[in-house]
Amino acid sequence: MKRTVFYERHVGLGARIVPFAGFEMPVEYEGIRKEHINVRTNVGVFDVSHMGEIWVKGEGAAELVQKLTSNDIRKLEPGKIQYSCFPNGKGGIVDDLLVYQFGEDKYLLVVNAANIEKDYLWVFERNDTPAEVENASDKISQLAVQGPNALKVLQKLTPADLSGVPYYTFITGRFAGVDEVIISNTGYTGSGGFEIYFYNGDGPAIWDAVFDAGKETGIAPAGLAARDTLRLEMGYCLYGNDIDDTTSPIEAGLGWITKFTEGNRFTDRTRLEVQKASGVDRRLVGFELLEKGIPRQHYKITDPKGNEIGEVTSGTMSPMLNKGIGMGYVNSDHAREGTDIRILIRDKQVPAKVVRPPFYKPQ
Repeated sequence: MKRTVFYERHVGLGARIVPFAGFEMPVEYEGIRKEHINVRTNVGVFDVSHMGEIWVKGEGAAELVQKLTSNDIRKLEPGKIQYSCFPNGKGGIVDDLLVYQFGEDKYLLVVNAANIEKDYLWVFERNDTPAEVENASDKISQLAVQGPNALKVLQKLTPADLSGVPYYTFITGRFAGVDEVIISNTGYTGSGGFEIYFYNGDGPAIWDAVFDAGKETGIAPAGLAARDTLRLEMGYCLYGNDIDDTTSPIEAGLGWITKFTEGNRFTDRTRLEVQKASGVDRRLVGFELLEKGIPRQHYKITDPKGNEIGEVTSGTMSPMLNKGIGMGYVNSDHAREGTDIRILIRDKQVPAKVVRPPFYKPQ
């Protein structure tokens, strides 16, 4: 099992460590609910150094990224970021990712930890251009500083004006005394904040600087469990749960990152364009329970008469709403907002209704 450069910090803070995507990672420190609420109302720090970073650089880089990703990178310019996915050529998704444009011939692809090797090979083996493809994942660490007070805390550590870094853009500059740090206005919590990328050797000093800067605010670390409940309250997909090699972006409600613009000849375009035009048999929906209960992955979804219509892909008890929420694929004729459904929990059909995420809207 791998360890991030922050492993000793996690142990020192009393984190519960679990195996995750080949790493020993902190799942929680003081409790999921406390960590979740602190991110929603204040500021929390996630070690996300297990995520993957793949550079695509040089002549042909734009052509390669455009061919392999579902979004249209022609909309990008230096300093901008795009959420996208790798269609797998069979109607499914290799992974979802962020595409950072540093220049016309320089891109950083940020991918999910469990898929690093798969994604690198997917790009490398399909590279028919002169572009260089480099898996830099083992060299780069990443912290996600999330919550409404994140900007106030991080502004103390950089001369750059972070209020001038809009959502889904980034800068590269000096941070906590370290040069060439990527400061990205992104995150997977829905509560605002930044994701910071730097070389491993600078990690401990940056961790200490961030926590020192946030001391008066009440900054606190947060584990993977809170990261999951936060993203689920927003209705964000998690690869391996809500999307995978068998789910299409159209089924998953990711048509907004699947751009059928003129000249955008990405992998699987024809198949996905037909799906968008003709419709699909199943759709990923959000739902909330109308009675007490916690939905879990793989629980069956039925109609009010008990006929099976789908399966839960993600579910939890929302810390902000104090009710069971989840996502799952259902037959398309049951996907309309407001539809009455049932979640089979321990042989009991618990009433629920289809809702449109986000389940919770941060202030």
